Amino acid sequence: MKQVEFFDKNNYTLLADFYELAMGNGYFENDMKDTIVTFDMFFRSVPDDGCYAILAGLEQVVEYLEQLHFSDEDIDFLRSKEIFSEDFLDYLKNFEFACDMWSVPEGTLVFPHEPLVIVRGPVIQAQLLETMILLTINHQSMIATKANRICYSAQDRPVVEFGSRRAQGYSAANLGARAAYIGGCAGTANTLAEKTYGVPAVGTMAHSWVQMFETEQEAFDAFAKTYPNNTILLVDTYDVLKQGVPNAIRTFDKYLKPKGIKNMGIRIDSGDIAYLSKKARKMLDDAGYPYAKIMASNSLDEFVIEALLTQGAQIDSFGVGERLITSKSDPVFGGVYKLTSVERNGHLEPTIKISENISKITTPGFKSLYRFYDKDTNKALADFITLYGEEVPQGEDIEIFHPLYTWKRRTLSNYTIKPLLHQIYDKGKLVYELPSLDAIRDHARKELDSLWPEMKRFDNPQDYHVDLSQNLWDVRTRLLKQHGKSTLTKEK
Repeated sequence: MKQVEFFDKNNYTLLADFYELAMGNGYFENDMKDTIVTFDMFFRSVPDDGCYAILAGLEQVVEYLEQLHFSDEDIDFLRSKEIFSEDFLDYLKNFEFACDMWSVPEGTLVFPHEPLVIVRGPVIQAQLLETMILLTINHQSMIATKANRICYSAQDRPVVEFGSRRAQGYSAANLGARAAYIGGCAGTANTLAEKTYGVPAVGTMAHSWVQMFETEQEAFDAFAKTYPNNTILLVDTYDVLKQGVPNAIRTFDKYLKPKGIKNMGIRIDSGDIAYLSKKARKMLDDAGYPYAKIMASNSLDEFVIEALLTQGAQIDSFGVGERLITSKSDPVFGGVYKLTSVERNGHLEPTIKISENISKITTPGFKSLYRFYDKDTNKALADFITLYGEEVPQGEDIEIFHPLYTWKRRTLSNYTIKPLLHQIYDKGKLVYELPSLDAIRDHARKELDSLWPEMKRFDNPQDYHVDLSQNLWDVRTRLLKQHGKSTLTKEK
């Protein structure tokens, strides 16, 4: 196992919901501290009513776990709350992480109600991880998914994440840039994100650059002289078509064309971008600059970009800010962390949470997750959740069924099957080699290639099948009947 270098050296051990510690003390006082349990992290619905999400944030979960400890200051603070026993505080002071953990790798396509992270270990420890696993995976998965929708709408045109100044805090800006890169963005405006994570940082000028000079022409000329190999001129400070584009062309003529430089372009940040881009494109072409690029920014998202391109906008790349970095249209990735089994008499017994809201009923038990692929097309066919250790099909025809509407059935044949959960920790020891950010991004791209186009559309995307094995469905049904007969009756 190679040595892993982590960027965030902060101690986030107390970044936990207080009830995690209160319950931990209760388990300790009731002689349950060594009881082995399993928890699943999963989500219930895809943001923006989409078909799929992209998992991101696992590396930061590992960073947190590798530095998990209670400092003397932490213990003193908890003691000041006057509800924790000294024996429990001593347990925390000598805390050693000893859980097993499995996760779907970063960049993998994931779907509602399937286990993305599974933790197995002593209940105090497993419960303590809830907040950090959720806030880390939820945030980055939300941004990676939103970024991918935006990149998909751009139809292979580069998208740069411009959102740092509108992000909800420092770490949201930095980790949001990381997640956006996983989702497909070509780069970020955030310089620290390149230094920390290797996300390419790009940028040229703001309107203030133009305003600092007596004329727009002087501003453009000065920029081209300073950065001849990266001249992207912001043309909407005053008047795009009457001043901005003509001044840009004069700058190109004077400083770039004589040197044979062709890496040049303009950026439009306001106005009717579809109309302006078409007019600007003709002006640039007529001036002998068909290779000059046009970049658009200004409150863009996947819906605006899709509309612009439908209207014939002549845009080569996009800068997307607040609506990406905050996932403004649907800013919550609703991942949850639920108990799924408890060890009793040496055996893990499945547990279930029941609700009158069907989507909140959990899938019990210690589980595994697999994905079926069509052998001929390599397209993903369905995901398959089983009990851990359950025998899985090896190529023979298999009938799968919807876990709620069981009359919806489908027979799969001519497939390959791949396990999706990888072991990350074994009794507290890191056993997983974290991939590079570029490898994660490439994995996400390949994953997206495995989806049918009908599942990528924004309006009424085709559903993807996530089904339970017969054995797991039987366990779920038994527990529902055992604990929730009245609930079943109400929900039929």
